[in-house]
Amino acid sequence: MNQKTLLKLEYNKIITLLEEQAASFRGRQLCRKLKPMTDLKRIDTFQEQTAAAFTRIVKKGRLSFGDAFPVEESMKRLEVGASLGSGELLRICKVLQNAGRAKAYGRHDTQDELADCLDAYFDQLEPLTLLSNEIERCIIAEDEISDDASPALKHIRRSIAGINDKVHATLNSLVNGALRSYLQDPIITMRGDRYCVPVKAEYRSQVNGMIHDQSSTGSTLFIEPMAVVKLNNDLKELYAKEQEEIQVILARLSEDTAEYIEEIRTDYRVLTDLDFIFARGQLALSMNASRPILNNEGRIHIRDGRHPLLDARKVVPITVTLGEDFSLLIVTGPNTGGKTVSLKTVGLFTLMGQAGLHIPAADRSELAVFHQVYADIGDEQSIEQSLSTFSSHMTNIVSFLKDVDEQSLVLFDELGAGTDPTEGAALAIAILSHLHIRGIRTMATTHYSELKVFALSTEGVENACCEFDVESLKPTYRLLIGIPGKSNAFAISGKLGLPDYIIEDAKNRLTEQDVSFEDLLTDLENSKRIIEKERDEIQTYKREVERLKTQTRQKQEKLDEQRDRILREANEKANAILREAKEMADETMKNFRKFGKEGISAAEMERERERLRKKIKDTAGKSALKPQKPKKTYKPSDFKLGESVKVLSMNLTGTISSLPDSRGNVTVQMGILRSQVNISDLEIIEEANPYAPKNMRRTGSGKIKMSKSLSVRPEINLLGKTVDEAVAELDKYLDDALLSHLNTVRVVHGKGTGALRKGIHEYLRRQKHVKSYHLAEFGEGDAGVTIVELG
Repeated sequence: MNQKTLLKLEYNKIITLLEEQAASFRGRQLCRKLKPMTDLKRIDTFQEQTAAAFTRIVKKGRLSFGDAFPVEESMKRLEVGASLGSGELLRICKVLQNAGRAKAYGRHDTQDELADCLDAYFDQLEPLTLLSNEIERCIIAEDEISDDASPALKHIRRSIAGINDKVHATLNSLVNGALRSYLQDPIITMRGDRYCVPVKAEYRSQVNGMIHDQSSTGSTLFIEPMAVVKLNNDLKELYAKEQEEIQVILARLSEDTAEYIEEIRTDYRVLTDLDFIFARGQLALSMNASRPILNNEGRIHIRDGRHPLLDARKVVPITVTLGEDFSLLIVTGPNTGGKTVSLKTVGLFTLMGQAGLHIPAADRSELAVFHQVYADIGDEQSIEQSLSTFSSHMTNIVSFLKDVDEQSLVLFDELGAGTDPTEGAALAIAILSHLHIRGIRTMATTHYSELKVFALSTEGVENACCEFDVESLKPTYRLLIGIPGKSNAFAISGKLGLPDYIIEDAKNRLTEQDVSFEDLLTDLENSKRIIEKERDEIQTYKREVERLKTQTRQKQEKLDEQRDRILREANEKANAILREAKEMADETMKNFRKFGKEGISAAEMERERERLRKKIKDTAGKSALKPQKPKKTYKPSDFKLGESVKVLSMNLTGTISSLPDSRGNVTVQMGILRSQVNISDLEIIEEANPYAPKNMRRTGSGKIKMSKSLSVRPEINLLGKTVDEAVAELDKYLDDALLSHLNTVRVVHGKGTGALRKGIHEYLRRQKHVKSYHLAEFGEGDAGVTIVELG
């Protein structure tokens, strides 16, 4: 990949961010070496690894690889039979312990967790727990070996401690006794590895011992008393034995470790590979990035892309398409409007995607795989090389123009700028035409109106602009594809205070063609905004329609299920009745045969016949469907909207939701069921208002018709009931309250032990039609009342 392009598009800054996410030395090295790839299969592998790491981090948190120390040098020394130091063995122990943690992290805790591409890495890890435990038992730190590393070492150190005690006891007795008057200070000190006392020089002959040192002034001699010389000699011998035993322990541990050289190498390699992969996943999480869809067809479709190096709270997402309906995109608009950012976003996303990194854009964003990305961005003016802005741009363009092919992406920033506008525009059109004819994916930013006309009049070339708010004189940074950008020079100048007569003079100097073109741009931009707004509204309506379709389907499925259940129960009842009839017929035939043989009297036979007639009548009463008839005949004018009625054929109650039509059919809402019913099958439910005065509850023609909302109290009292009784009563009450369109109700449960309140709250938490609930305020019932909001 072109190194200059990587620098211009700031790919190195992304790699720096990635490197910060890695913990191990080799993991950071792999991050530094990551470059965009051109093999689609290999890119997809990297993308899949990044996605798997991202998912695991979200579900289980980050896995640490800080203890994955480099071990290759130690392994080479083990291969030639050398002994490792305590620090090297300790680092190997840390690597093995890290492998153990990673192995546990990689396991799937439940059967619901799907396998991913990282399982192969975790399966290769060998924690070698016995070896790591043995090293940890023997080595406490790089400069400290445990007493329990071997019995011999434990014995030696116990002897050292005993002799040390004797030395200190002997010296203390001398310092505080016979030698006290000869000493400079009553202390015990060390010179080399020998215990000494500080003796005044004039008393040298009074103290029997070996001189090991003297002070800088010569007034103090550090003498080892003869009483402890042998003890110190014994100590020196024991210290030497201690070091010998430590070397034996390290040699033994090194020998044990040498048996697993390949396993340790594999652990280190896999851990650092995982560190590299999880660094990519962590970077994707920190950028709120998603996995792009890669293709080899040169098709780019970035949805709501955000440049990763800009402040995530301020950056405005852009949507860019290229390579499907058009292969050349020309972006126009004023300076500081976001044109260069849009250009860099496309280039940087391409590099990140081909490096196996996720991009900060919406799901289902598409990127194409290019063999090379060429970018001419920024001012490379050079005083040393006597290059102007235009010359520096052209030098860069010439350097890659001969190498571009159909597998390249070319990005131009302000193509043709820095020279005569007419010549610069003509040159820019010539360069873009050359690339367009060859089918090379190209994106360019410009100020030239000629390029806007070129895009409008050339097939396969599309205009785009970065939106600018003239009122606030600020860019919105939104990229609008399909319309060219307007310079807005006159509007901006006017807002900044340029006199109107100067602006009018400038407008008069424009040709009629220029004015018409600018007006066309304004119309196009307004049309684009209107279309986008309508498109968003259409999408909202489509989502609402889909939601309603889903609800309708679910209701229909529930109705079908209820119908099947009713039919099943009816068939079971019918079969039972038939079975009973058959048994009755068999019994009757049997009895008549018996009567004929045994000469039973006529009175006896009559009683038997009466019994059978009664039984048949009872059975017929069970099986017959007695059609109900309304108690009175109703006229269409008797039915009002919201009227409570009973559907006789279905034995269900509901409310009128439409007035009778010409054939006497009305729509009745029965719970979730809505059906069209003829008025001949309806009976009006006349309910008395329980809150009305007694003398007003009836009229001469019948009961006063009251709506459901008047018959349901806004409060239910559940005091003294068990939890089961209260929940059952509350369930029915809330259904009635919903049908009555009550928004808020009070549930009185009292304080007591709190068990009833807890049970009621558990029930309310599971109800979808309960919008919220809370205990009443002080003075309204306090903790003894719960306020329920329905919705």
